[in-house]
Amino acid sequence: MTGMNLTIHSSFLPHTDPEASLAFYRDVLGFEVRLDVGQGVYRWITVGPPGQDTAIVLHPPAATPGLTDEERTALLEMIAKGSYFGVNLSAPDLDTTFAALEAAGAEVVQEPIDQDYGLRDCAVRDPAGNMIRIQQQ
Repeated sequence: MTGMNLTIHSSFLPHTDPEASLAFYRDVLGFEVRLDVGQGVYRWITVGPPGQDTAIVLHPPAATPGLTDEERTALLEMIAKGSYFGVNLSAPDLDTTFAALEAAGAEVVQEPIDQDYGLRDCAVRDPAGNMIRIQQQ
């Protein structure tokens, strides 16, 4: 198949507290808020890096209709552990970026390290527990 010119428009990360997620992505990571719709447990927030067309949609997974209490509990536990979703970001200066995240109170999972597979990266969690890995450009 040829002729396709695809780009990534958006990806989804769950949130468990829209205000905490908004503060993290807007105030800590510096992302623009592009859309904020709904209210309460049904609030969807779209954020993205300034000057880029890609976006992250922060959505309320526990509000999915039809989930049993057990399924909802299991889902929230997976999110809190960082094993449900995550995103990889990149930065031109990983150490400076990491220092700013640490100073802002981000939950550190891994300090900057040179990986065996050739990347230098670090990892933090967002307020819901999603794993955010940041790699040196």
